[in-house]
Amino acid sequence: MLTKIKHFLPEGHLWQNQIIWYNVTDSTNDQAKALIRQGAPHGTVLIADRQTGGRGRMGRSFASPAGMGVYMSVILRLQTPADQLMHLTCAAAVAACNALEKSVGLRPGIKWTNDLVLGGRKLAGILTELVITPVETAAVIGIGVNCCQAQEDFPEEIQSFAGSLTMACGKEIDRAQVAAALIEAFCEIAGQLNDRQKILDVYRRDCITVGKQVSIVKADEIRHGHAIGIDNNGALLVEFPDKHAEAVNAGEVSVRGMYGYCP
Repeated sequence: MLTKIKHFLPEGHLWQNQIIWYNVTDSTNDQAKALIRQGAPHGTVLIADRQTGGRGRMGRSFASPAGMGVYMSVILRLQTPADQLMHLTCAAAVAACNALEKSVGLRPGIKWTNDLVLGGRKLAGILTELVITPVETAAVIGIGVNCCQAQEDFPEEIQSFAGSLTMACGKEIDRAQVAAALIEAFCEIAGQLNDRQKILDVYRRDCITVGKQVSIVKADEIRHGHAIGIDNNGALLVEFPDKHAEAVNAGEVSVRGMYGYCP
């Protein structure tokens, strides 16, 4: 698999000799954070055929069966202060959309803040994490992409809303080609993080949450509102029934009619 991935990368790609392949690991993000502390360089890419502890936002598990998906984490060593990287997840989502459009010919939408969706089904999830050191801010961009699953391959509890590239495209998917496209896209976006406005313009265009009725769950509180935009930090702007608006950057946001949310 590693040889195939490198085959799909452009000759001499900056990161081609920094790819680490695991037949199985607990979590590529956890491995990446450990490697950061051991001095792994910028552009180190970790890919697993299977994860036993794949996870997404808010500690949720991410099903990561062998032979079915691309489970990848990328290490970025940045000189940018952490408080100027609030848009990092948005940047990762844009890069992932670029990669999937290039590799399979379909561009998914983005459900704020970190799900890639097509036809109302979740194709991929993104988890970005920061590791602050005395001299820099390091970031891990983790992504899990469902590539080859049929609907019955997903756990029963998510079959109603989980999707895969095979389901969306109706054809066999080459995971190595998808992985290579992701590596290229993440490498490109890593050099563009200072151009926040350009990244957010594309994110706003692709974000399917804007314009929808949403439910915001934070701790024991549930509020309903209307998503009206994305601010310059990547937060979701929500207007509530009393007509005041807030920037939401934490908690769980459900979109009416997706993933079983129909209040």
